[in-house]
Amino acid sequence: MLRVAVVGGGPSGSCAAEVLANAGIQTWLFERKLDNAKPCGGAIPLCMVEEFDLPESIIDRKVRNMKMISPSNREVDIHLPNSNEYIGMCRREVLDSFLRDRAASLGTQLINGLVQRIDTGKNRQGPYTIHYADYAGGGPTGELKSMEVDLIVGADGANSRVAKAMDAGDYNVAIAFQERIRLPKEEMAYYEDLAEMYVGTDVSPDFYAWVFPKYDHVAVGTGTMQKNQSLIKGLQQGIRERASKRLLKGEVIKVEAHPIPEHPRPRRVVGRMALVGDAAGYVTKSSGEGIYFAAKSGRMCAEEIVNACAGGTRIPSEADLKIYLKKWDKKYGPTYKVLEILQNVFYSNDAAREAFVEMCDDLDVQRLTFDSYLYKRVVTMNPWQQLKLTFRTLASVLRGQALAPSGYRPVASAVRTEEEVALMMAPPAATDTDTQTIHGLGQDAGATSAADRQPALSR
Repeated sequence: MLRVAVVGGGPSGSCAAEVLANAGIQTWLFERKLDNAKPCGGAIPLCMVEEFDLPESIIDRKVRNMKMISPSNREVDIHLPNSNEYIGMCRREVLDSFLRDRAASLGTQLINGLVQRIDTGKNRQGPYTIHYADYAGGGPTGELKSMEVDLIVGADGANSRVAKAMDAGDYNVAIAFQERIRLPKEEMAYYEDLAEMYVGTDVSPDFYAWVFPKYDHVAVGTGTMQKNQSLIKGLQQGIRERASKRLLKGEVIKVEAHPIPEHPRPRRVVGRMALVGDAAGYVTKSSGEGIYFAAKSGRMCAEEIVNACAGGTRIPSEADLKIYLKKWDKKYGPTYKVLEILQNVFYSNDAAREAFVEMCDDLDVQRLTFDSYLYKRVVTMNPWQQLKLTFRTLASVLRGQALAPSGYRPVASAVRTEEEVALMMAPPAATDTDTQTIHGLGQDAGATSAADRQPALSR
């Protein structure tokens, strides 16, 4: 019987293990941190809820309103008019746990372990021996064990050990930094079904910053490419300052950071080892979306293994596994390329960002964007829409040159008067300095120390 090890228990690994176990294949799923809360905006498209049969219990918020905020603080509201449509906001620890447990219920053997080394056999063709530390018995170091398998699915993120074992090649990684912030009830109510995206050099020179609502807090973060990684603390300070009047008296409850791939690895299948999710490099430019594509790639890879294994009696070849890559690249390659072009054009400077936000005010652009995101399908425009969008883009770019600000300022509160804001942002009494809160412009001791406690960038 075919033996498959899936390394990494996030959406990509869990969805791969689910398909394999459901087909009766011996499947082991390795995950070191079963309570892992990967720093992530946590947004999932509507099609993922349906396609992966996700229960409403794992969705914290159903976002039907999006606010785009330009460098000059122009705010563009985007609404989903259909009450049945929404963007799901999840906490990764909740989503990941659900997917792992579902895979285990179908027969996947879940191992709370850390893969440390992989012997790959002659010319990396297997059989493969996985050496790992098993933490099931508790203790800081775990029990050293090994296991021989016929095939490995690498779903272990940007710092993938499977990728190293198969010599998959390196890729550049972006960095995401995020704080979870608990807000007063008035501010939290504002984010009931609303997410905000901020653009500007102050929050990211090549990406965007976000305020996304979760169950009892908001996720506030930003990202930037590898070449600007040293700027990440200052960029997080930038989004805290720009959104400070909407994060009044916010309590920082968790600080997170994580590497995110900028592009696919040079090799994603070697021998009988295949990469999926972040390990393969499946994060989109422009939007930074990775959850759906992680889950989808895990499922597509596993489906090809099932198709080729003859009921578990045959070990799939490298050529069999590469069928998954051909299907993936054909289906999603154009999407990745278009989003890369959009990021290079509209995230390049503040004038372009002003134009980008202005274009988002167009209803045709909104509908095309949401249809593409919610349903992961290519949406074509009729000739009139294409012509209108072309002229709109040129006009927006010209206006953006004049609108780009020389400096940045906080956006106004959406629920309080300026007088109330000023009073609440007044420096606290000396006895309150040990409270980790955001009183305005990110100047308090708590906010500064939170940024200084950036965790190591490892899985």
